[in-house]
Amino acid sequence: MEIKGLAARAAVWSARHRAAAILGWLAFVIAITVVSGQIGTLKTTDTDRGHGDSGRADRIVAEAGFPVDPATEMVLIQKGTPADRATAAEDVARSLTGIGTPAPPIVSPDRQSTLVTFTLPGDDPKAALAATAAVQQRHPDLYIAESGPASADLLINEKLVDGLTTLGMLSIPLALGILLVAFGAVVAALLPVALAVTAIVAAAGLLAVASRAVPTVDATLHVMLLLGLAVGVDYCLFYIRRERDERRAGADPHRALVIAAQTSGRSVWISGLTVIMAMAGMFLTRDATFNSFATGTILVVATAVLGSLTVLPALLSALGDRVDAIKIPGLYRHDSKGRVWSAVVRVALARPLISAALATAALVVIALPVFDLRTKAEGIEDLSPELPVVAAGVAVRDAFPARVAPAEVVVKDDSGVRGPALDAAATQLAVAGDIEVNPAGTVAIIPSGLRLTDLRDGRLAALFPGATVLVTGEAAQDGDFNHQLEASVPWVFGFVLGLAFLLLLVSFRSVAIAVTGLVLNVLSVAAAYGMLVFVFQYGHFAGLLDFAPAGGITNWLPLFLFITLFGLSMDYHVFVLSRIREGHDRGLPTRRAVAEGITGTAGVITSAAAVMVVIFALFATLPIISMKQVGIGLAAAVLLDATIVRAVLLPAVMVLLGRANWWLPRWLRWLPETSHEVAPDEPAKPPEKALEPA
Repeated sequence: MEIKGLAARAAVWSARHRAAAILGWLAFVIAITVVSGQIGTLKTTDTDRGHGDSGRADRIVAEAGFPVDPATEMVLIQKGTPADRATAAEDVARSLTGIGTPAPPIVSPDRQSTLVTFTLPGDDPKAALAATAAVQQRHPDLYIAESGPASADLLINEKLVDGLTTLGMLSIPLALGILLVAFGAVVAALLPVALAVTAIVAAAGLLAVASRAVPTVDATLHVMLLLGLAVGVDYCLFYIRRERDERRAGADPHRALVIAAQTSGRSVWISGLTVIMAMAGMFLTRDATFNSFATGTILVVATAVLGSLTVLPALLSALGDRVDAIKIPGLYRHDSKGRVWSAVVRVALARPLISAALATAALVVIALPVFDLRTKAEGIEDLSPELPVVAAGVAVRDAFPARVAPAEVVVKDDSGVRGPALDAAATQLAVAGDIEVNPAGTVAIIPSGLRLTDLRDGRLAALFPGATVLVTGEAAQDGDFNHQLEASVPWVFGFVLGLAFLLLLVSFRSVAIAVTGLVLNVLSVAAAYGMLVFVFQYGHFAGLLDFAPAGGITNWLPLFLFITLFGLSMDYHVFVLSRIREGHDRGLPTRRAVAEGITGTAGVITSAAAVMVVIFALFATLPIISMKQVGIGLAAAVLLDATIVRAVLLPAVMVLLGRANWWLPRWLRWLPETSHEVAPDEPAKPPEKALEPA
């Protein structure tokens, strides 16, 4: 039979050189892991992540030679009388002597709170936390609690490590359990998990190499685990299921492998290419965090595609029918058709206009809250409100807002910053702490209690004529980040939508298919946004998910989710459309091609979606609200996409369009012909029966 396409040629080569393909993959994974362990992974710095004026200010400070500041912590005292709080503050100062260096206590403007700040010689706050807890026990009628960057980092690291350990322990067994149900055979279920895990390990090693050009952020590995396990399992699932179906239909082992490569293998690399293109859109933000996410996700998807198209065919060729070994009674089935979804599709095809209207209305209703979407920067309130350090941090911020995150005016003057202007800053800028000057006397940092808008209204240039004057601090950094993100949104959206349209157009030679794919995927993303607003902004299920509603979605999340969801939505879209196009290329009428394509993929789509939903939902167990939002957003979108969109809206729309599905303008006929039909020289098929291990 004729071997068409890159995926098929790769599969045939791997099948003929099994040992080279399998050992080569293992050698690649081990080698890159060893190399990454030797060279390490370069991380981004605060100055790498800066934008606008605040980013320039941070870089000036970083290059000015300031001594490294010790970690600063705060102990808040509330309730009781002023005398009680004063006594407790003295107790706190005594208890912290020898652990840190406490400063004189500060009383809040409303006279209801007292704050004791202190510096630590290192960055480990455990002894200070224990001392503060002991003071609280000695003064049970007061509220005494510690918060600060060091204690928050300790909390995040402990909780995040615990959460990720739990996630790692659960994700693989749960994915394996779903695959056991999907395949009904142990060996077939183990293959996708094994390949996905090795792909993630290899991609993590490649990330260390890539970090020389694009430094990484800590969250990148978490995102890679999330995406790598999902797509790695899905790609293998598509491939293995098609190969098994062809064997059950009577094809010999070689032909079954080639057909799987020409169909599912082709879908895998098109889907992978689409996801990679979508992830590349994050580079347009010119943000260090998004650049890191883009690099990590591109590497893990590319590695998963490489493994699916090379080592997987070699393993299937080596195993033969033994891929069905160790069958599970009651779960092993002769076919992969989803009976429930087949019934749903029949209804959609029988009443396409009503089905399309109802499905669209459902997605629109779910998406409606998106019009109220607001964003916010990450803060300590994004951790569980039940944690003492979080509650103390929120209370300190409310009682002493200028002390927690004051704006910082950075003044640079090569002729020297000391002088009358700096002395006048104490009154003009409402100084909220000590003014710092670098050893060279050329850069000053002035903490100010004024609002950011007041500091950026032009008065600073008049205060320091001839000097470079910029504002940084938490509010300034958040504002500049949001401005940078908003400016990049049109470019990112245009890039992702445009490339997805071109890829669908070239793959299926149909303008209608390309436009329909974009519209359906945008609906899925909008519905996911609506779910996020409903849950995290409005606070529904806050108790169940263990978070405190903060009135907004984490500022980097909408753009990240758009890019990720668009790529993942195309995953199923390409796979389903390829099966429909196979039927069309064989001359089937549209209704029958749609019916056979969707019912033929229903079982594998359900299984793949279940794996993704479970893995993504596990991220909702992490203690950081942004990770919860990522997990819930992705899980909700995949669930909606695999049910309402693929089982109802897609077939209904395609039946309504009829022959127009395959419309291509005459001036685009130069696009390359890409057949979705397998070679027609298949031998007669014997009656369907279960395969016995070879």
